[in-house]
Amino acid sequence: MNSPDSGPDQAGYIAAVITLYGELPETPMSANIQDHWQARRLHDRAIPLRLVESALLLGSLRRLVRSAEVPPLPPIRSLAYFQPVIEELLTHPIPDNYLEYLQIKLRRIAETKPAPAEVQK
Repeated sequence: MNSPDSGPDQAGYIAAVITLYGELPETPMSANIQDHWQARRLHDRAIPLRLVESALLLGSLRRLVRSAEVPPLPPIRSLAYFQPVIEELLTHPIPDNYLEYLQIKLRRIAETKPAPAEVQK
């Protein structure tokens, strides 16, 4: 018999969080064990997947729209990078349709921003 916190719902949630994290433009190619642990903690706290996705997109967008005049930020190395944004959205919820706005905004920026290899040329 499965324990309540180890069922397919938890596995699906963790997989969804890791997939969302991995699809962001400035995250590592693969998640590490700490990222999986972080995703499990989010599940255990019952953080809605929609809120996690919004936080990941918002955190990523904030990095991408920084002024070119400021020093570059170090690479994102962990899902934990987004924890403050998750806490922010728990404290100050965003409108229901804001996730769609973030998705569109990130897509537009990704289409216009050169790939890292192009930047180094």
